[in-house]
Amino acid sequence: MEMSMASTTPCFSLPKKTFCISTPIFKKHLFGTTLPCCLSAKLPLKLNPIPTSIKCAVSEATQAPSEKKSQLMRRSDIRNIAIVAHVDHGKTTLVDSMLKQAKVFRDNQFVQERIMDSNDIERERGITILSKNTSITYKDTKINIIDTPGHSDFGGEVERGYQTVDFGNRGIGKVDSVEGPMPQTRFVLKKALEFGHAVVVVVNKIDRPSARPEFVVNSTFELFIELNATDEQCDFQVIYASGIKGKAGLSPENLGEDLGSLFEAVIRCIPGPKINKDGALQMLATNIEYEEHKGRIAIGRVHAGSLRRGMDVKICTSEDACRFGRVSELFVYEKFSRVPAETVEAGDICAVCGIDDIQIGETIADKSDGKPLPSIKVEEPTVKMSFSVNTSPFVGRERDYEVVADFHQLKGHQLDYAKEHQRSSSLLEQRWESGKYVTSRNLRDRLYRELERNLAMKVEDGETADTFIVSGRGTLHITILIENMRREGYEFMVGPPKVINKRVNDKLLEPFEIATVEVPEEHMGSVVELLGKRRGQMFDMQGLGSEGTTFLKYKIPTRGLLGLRNSILTASRGTAILNTVFESYEPWAGDISTRDLGSLVAFDDGTSTSYALMSSQDRGQLFIGPGVDVYKGQIVGIHQRSGDLALNVCKKKAATNVRSNKEVTVVLDTPLDFSLDDCIEYIQEDELVEVTPSSIRMLKNPKSAKKTR
Repeated sequence: MEMSMASTTPCFSLPKKTFCISTPIFKKHLFGTTLPCCLSAKLPLKLNPIPTSIKCAVSEATQAPSEKKSQLMRRSDIRNIAIVAHVDHGKTTLVDSMLKQAKVFRDNQFVQERIMDSNDIERERGITILSKNTSITYKDTKINIIDTPGHSDFGGEVERGYQTVDFGNRGIGKVDSVEGPMPQTRFVLKKALEFGHAVVVVVNKIDRPSARPEFVVNSTFELFIELNATDEQCDFQVIYASGIKGKAGLSPENLGEDLGSLFEAVIRCIPGPKINKDGALQMLATNIEYEEHKGRIAIGRVHAGSLRRGMDVKICTSEDACRFGRVSELFVYEKFSRVPAETVEAGDICAVCGIDDIQIGETIADKSDGKPLPSIKVEEPTVKMSFSVNTSPFVGRERDYEVVADFHQLKGHQLDYAKEHQRSSSLLEQRWESGKYVTSRNLRDRLYRELERNLAMKVEDGETADTFIVSGRGTLHITILIENMRREGYEFMVGPPKVINKRVNDKLLEPFEIATVEVPEEHMGSVVELLGKRRGQMFDMQGLGSEGTTFLKYKIPTRGLLGLRNSILTASRGTAILNTVFESYEPWAGDISTRDLGSLVAFDDGTSTSYALMSSQDRGQLFIGPGVDVYKGQIVGIHQRSGDLALNVCKKKAATNVRSNKEVTVVLDTPLDFSLDDCIEYIQEDELVEVTPSSIRMLKNPKSAKKTR
């Protein structure tokens, strides 16, 4: 798209970059009918009408002379893309529509929503945790799609997805038509640009009543400039879409009846992968899966040469660390499943079986001439938590209760004795198998097994033999691991999250994050006061159109974010939305008080009674109701004042021979129902969370109590 301008060529500056009108980015249609807000006020530019076809400078700029020097060629029959966006901006929903319109499923086949979120926790929480592969075919072109997480805590999955796509290939970046670029958008976009990717920007949810596409595209462009994007990367194609309706178009007012515009943008704006077809085999393992009858399955993209079933290969970590193996089975991704293949050419994504000891980051290379590819590097963890063996009085008790309950339930079935005995015995054996992981050896094996596929996590031995220190990218990163372990039958205890500090030149540094809060105007005062107490520094505030909400941006220490989510929800009556992303390490910000109230602690072992709870609820908010087994030291509620308070929640009403004239009606408040995430945020330095397959409890740390004495 050409622009009319004066005879002279003025220049202007933006953060970290200086542009002239002669820059190619301003010669093509990028932003619908307007330039970014930072430019439109400076130059009297006139835009021609929107073109009806897609033409991308990205694909033209990629035909560099360096390709001939390196003897690389492009495959025109394949595209490798990664879909990246902030949490809840519709990545998985868009993939659903792409799969359906590509006729991956039968017309009469039942397909659940968010088909790519196959993990139970993903479906429950409504977020993507693991990167997943699929493919579709559009006009004789195979499109390999990687659905990546949107949360920065799972940045290791995002970085592996980029490595799978290509070191220099492309991706689809999505932004919400109302919210625009969010903290996680910045994180995933920064990683994409670092890998040299160019992006097709999809403005999703364009059918929302409060959509503001011009503002969103302008903000996205400014984010590109801020992240030091090249001219070719800034020359991105914009597609407006409604993922849930399966519609897309080149303008927000004129969406097509399907996603044809998006498919065309992928084919035209995203070139095929660069390959060395005649070179020695090279394939980087970027993901690991496991199946009982196939063993370990390595997933990655073939960078050079070709891979054949039954081929002898060399597995390399570095030039000096190589071993040999053989490919027993080979699969490629077609539609929504893995399909056996005899040969996989360079540029395609495949799954390899037969190498039982392969790890993420290792290279499957030619047996004689193969060389390793650069290994995968991820950012360092910022938060750590202690995992220890469960030492509470209730360890193993719930497991026995469940077995007996199921055994008695089986006895009621109308079965003969032989079938009943056989079925109950197998069920008992299965239950004991699923609940026996209570020792330090079980805990150690499970944690170190997690390191095989979770590159962003670290595990170290603690101060004692039954304690381990687990470090991750954030509290959510470690909480997902805890939830998976408890569903697998593990019983253990975890301590409060702590930030990982650094000391550089005798200066103590701590991690800082960018926090964005979307809050209604009537609750903005209390939220600002709360963030100020956590050492947060506001650097941006703006309104969000007609919805009556304010968008706040803060730079805040990671310590100040621990336990902040529940406090913000309380201060805003459950209406605020908090998002964070790691920024950098900066000097220590000072002491921060993350919790002003103490805990209500059980005085003795026993079963809670209504009589005791009626008097205890005047002291604060309780976590339990009547008839619940508790033990000494268990946290049963939140004290209404600072400091802990011991309560006897098992006290029974004394039985006397004196009858009252009137019965006293017991009215109990509804107990607080804390999830695992809530418990992790609540506990302090001297408290622990007990995690079992069926219960989550909080307790005072017995070791801390001994130290204080």
